[in-house]
Amino acid sequence: MQILDGKKVAQSIKDQLKLNVAQLATEGKKIPHLAAVLVGKNGASETYVAAKTKACEEVGFKSTLILYEEEITENKLLEKVHELNKNPDVDGILVQLPLPGHISAEEVINEIDPDKDVDGFHSISVGKMVQGLPTFIPATPHGIMLMLEYYKIDTKGMHAVIIGRSNIVGRPMSILLSENKNPGNCTVTLCHSKTKNIAEFCRDADIIVAALGKPHFLTADMVKEGAIVIDVGITRLADSTKKSGFRLSGDVDFENVSSKCSYITPVPGGVGPMTIAALLKNTYRACMMNN
Repeated sequence: MQILDGKKVAQSIKDQLKLNVAQLATEGKKIPHLAAVLVGKNGASETYVAAKTKACEEVGFKSTLILYEEEITENKLLEKVHELNKNPDVDGILVQLPLPGHISAEEVINEIDPDKDVDGFHSISVGKMVQGLPTFIPATPHGIMLMLEYYKIDTKGMHAVIIGRSNIVGRPMSILLSENKNPGNCTVTLCHSKTKNIAEFCRDADIIVAALGKPHFLTADMVKEGAIVIDVGITRLADSTKKSGFRLSGDVDFENVSSKCSYITPVPGGVGPMTIAALLKNTYRACMMNN
């Protein structure tokens, strides 16, 4: 069993980006600039945005964090998006999800300039991804593909089972793993809450991507020997022994599943750092399109 070390892979990506940014600075060219918008007080979102800001600083990107109270109107938020779209100094825009219930995430995302859509959620970005055209790939699936590439895992002909059909992870993963590329060229099964006998599909899988947000959902009896397991889930569970008062749990019962795997990601330290690294790569690419 080999751990897929997201921290290590993400650091290698950030180290390269840091060199690239230093070169841009030497040549007097534009430095990548990421603008993040956070609405309300969501602990997980605040932690995630703080990590993105710190990562930008580490590689030499400019970053702007825009904070709004939960009561902000959809129109006010859209005005800010339009302002960022028009700002030539901003290369990438992300609006942190989830948004409060009175704001349509779909409306807001589709108002972002597709050339600045570094989260890869705009309908144009998604359409290009489905067609296999160059575009911004959603950060978590992109990060997973970068990790498989780093570890030189040949996925050709494998049966991949994705658990979860969100537009952020599950659906994009199913498309990327089925593409005529390496990593890719998998036969993909997309499972969800209405799938009957999920365990049977999982037991037949060479790769399992668990992305449904249910702690320890994937158990050892659902995994065949030698499988590759990617754990996207990250849930805060109360834990009085921790200084923070909580611990992070993935969708996989790591303790019992890991011994059966050829490769497995930990939580934390697996997919999370790769998501941020992929976002940085997208932001750098957006800057290069205008540099």
